[in-house]
Amino acid sequence: MNAQSFEHRQASHCESGVVAALARHAGVDLSEAMAFGLSSALSFAYLPFVRINGLPLISYRMPPKFILRGLKCLGWRVRFETFRSPAAGRERLDALLAEGRIVGLQTSVFWLPYFPEDLRFHFNAHNLLVIGREGDQYRISDPVFEETVLCDAAALEKARFARGALAPKGLLYHAQSPASEPDWAKALSAAIRKTCRIMLRTPLPLIGVRGIHRLARALSRLATGDERAAKLYIGNIVRMQEEIGTGGAGFRFLYAAFLQEAAERAEKPAWTELAAELIGIGDQWREFALVAARMCRDREPLSPATLAGLLEALALREKAFFLALQKSLKC
Repeated sequence: MNAQSFEHRQASHCESGVVAALARHAGVDLSEAMAFGLSSALSFAYLPFVRINGLPLISYRMPPKFILRGLKCLGWRVRFETFRSPAAGRERLDALLAEGRIVGLQTSVFWLPYFPEDLRFHFNAHNLLVIGREGDQYRISDPVFEETVLCDAAALEKARFARGALAPKGLLYHAQSPASEPDWAKALSAAIRKTCRIMLRTPLPLIGVRGIHRLARALSRLATGDERAAKLYIGNIVRMQEEIGTGGAGFRFLYAAFLQEAAERAEKPAWTELAAELIGIGDQWREFALVAARMCRDREPLSPATLAGLLEALALREKAFFLALQKSLKC
């Protein structure tokens, strides 16, 4: 498991891409979609009490580190470490690299200089892999980039110890043991069952299908008297869906790819049909974002009630999908 044999692959989402790369390097050829699905990372959350830039947090997947911690079925050990000081964090990173290890980091996108300037924003849960050091620069395998990149030590340190929501505190992680092929039929069924439970039966009414209904109700109560505030609120929904990570539709497409792969491994053709339905749901999320964006740009009349209706339809369709997926486990 030395760094020389590491294979960089571009991915659609940072955490699932990093986990898939770590698993491959540790011995199991895992796709990004399989890493995402096996960890039961698909979700929805409307958290009005958690504010990002003064606006409510809306998420289309489980919280950061959920994928990293969610692949216990591979039988490997992944160690997580945080640090009180940048110096201690840098020293530990260099020591692990000197051992030939691949090291994962949680960072802030804003301080990574290899990101184009217009794509940098204060998001502290971006995951990447460090595969080596070249002088005062680190060789980075960032899954959202086509090739590996270089990042100078000072900038990487700033990104690792950025403050604010989801502050990484220098978090690094690395595989301490090889991974092994799971019992696929058992692991896939358990992962899908957990995702259905998250979407349909969580105790909190802000999570899963009920969370989509809650956001729809919040939109329907949005006052249009203050048009600027209404547009900021709606624009935040679009940004959370389409720009943060892979976004709502993107995560649905990723889970659909997982279901297609799972159908082959477990010989469950019903999952292939359900994957097609989930792709349709992802398309419907994209349509919602398009209508919302047009309203924010005055290309359509501002109508929170219209957007609320679109979200209600999405909630009903997702509920039907996850009920069907849950039923497929019994077949």
